[in-house]
Amino acid sequence: MKIAVIALGKIGLPLAVQFAGKGHQVVGVDVNQRTVDLVNTGTEPFPGEAELQERMGALVASGALRATTDYADAVPGADAVVLVVPLFVDDEARPDFGWMDAATRSLGEHLTPGTLVSYETTLPVGTTRTRWKPMLEETSGLIEGTDFHVVFSPERVLTGRVFADLRKYPKLIGAFDAAGASRATEFYEAVLDFDDRPELDRPNGVWDLGSAEAAELAKLAETTYRDVNIGLANQFARFAADNGIDIYQVIEASNSQPYSHIHRPGIAVGGHCIPVYPRLYLWNDPAATVVRAAREANAEMPSYAVALLEGAHGDLAGQTVVVLGAAYRGGVKETAFSGVFGTVSALTERGAHVLVHDPLYSDEELSALGFVPYHTGTPADAAVIQADHAEYRTISAVDLPGVRTVIDGRAISQADRWDGATYRVIGKP
Repeated sequence: MKIAVIALGKIGLPLAVQFAGKGHQVVGVDVNQRTVDLVNTGTEPFPGEAELQERMGALVASGALRATTDYADAVPGADAVVLVVPLFVDDEARPDFGWMDAATRSLGEHLTPGTLVSYETTLPVGTTRTRWKPMLEETSGLIEGTDFHVVFSPERVLTGRVFADLRKYPKLIGAFDAAGASRATEFYEAVLDFDDRPELDRPNGVWDLGSAEAAELAKLAETTYRDVNIGLANQFARFAADNGIDIYQVIEASNSQPYSHIHRPGIAVGGHCIPVYPRLYLWNDPAATVVRAAREANAEMPSYAVALLEGAHGDLAGQTVVVLGAAYRGGVKETAFSGVFGTVSALTERGAHVLVHDPLYSDEELSALGFVPYHTGTPADAAVIQADHAEYRTISAVDLPGVRTVIDGRAISQADRWDGATYRVIGKP
């Protein structure tokens, strides 16, 4: 098949590589010329994705994969077009469709009969039917269901392990008719491999959910569940700490029973998914009080962590406080909705002199994010562990001379590493 992948980001590029690796001709489209140039030289444009560099380099060299900024080069004659363009929401939970609108219109202008169009970007329920389908028909002059087919098929992978997740999880699809569902099933069966999952109620593979709306809701539901679960864990953690209880022991004990799956509490919920998709759900269902309360509880955690620090350390005005970790989670160079922003803001409001450290970011990159870089070995009064980088499992008072108080927002360190300092963990007394 000839396949076009629109947007070569941290999900789109691995998808393009996966498709090309199954013997298909793949053209990736991206608005960023630098990304396109790097892909065409066989160089990954972002670090940290397992297997990506090796796979991509070989496929580019063989001619199976290339990139362009030109939709007219990639879309006409394609058997399938997969869009993984980012969608964002504002603080009021309103989706910003700007990038996806532009991509959809550009796609429609060059769409040819016989193409399957698959949207993989997470969307509010109903968006594929009410926004993308008519927009494609308007710009192309073609009729969905007759001249081409549209399907929604959410990505269900985590950056850093995309190829493993593509094999592990069923591929969900939702189309507008049986013919579209059949085309989507054939396509994804031809570009993906699936691990044996005997614990599933039906075989791992492509699962047709019967409608685009059902597939849209499935992605929102699975991600919103995680946010609500973490919100509950954070509420438990705050209560436990106030009452002299170690919440991690409680969670371990509770989860030994097969119907309990309590997640871990922490200083923040970050990334492009968990903080965002509950807001997309709320856009559809503003009366969802449980979802709203969990999102608010999780958003408050950076301020809660700083309040813990203030309670243990004393007045923070004029104190040098280091935030360890700019990334939203360990081992991933990404700051989308990272807890670093709320933590730095809360510390600054209290008059602290705030520095930020992250082993994945250079001083220039931290400065570009608006932070003052910190170098280990430099004196500091206090620290907050914001990201669970592997490097922070072994960091100690030796690395932060003079540190008197440490708040561990990820429960990854140990008190004995902070000799002479007060060490507190969210969720522990």
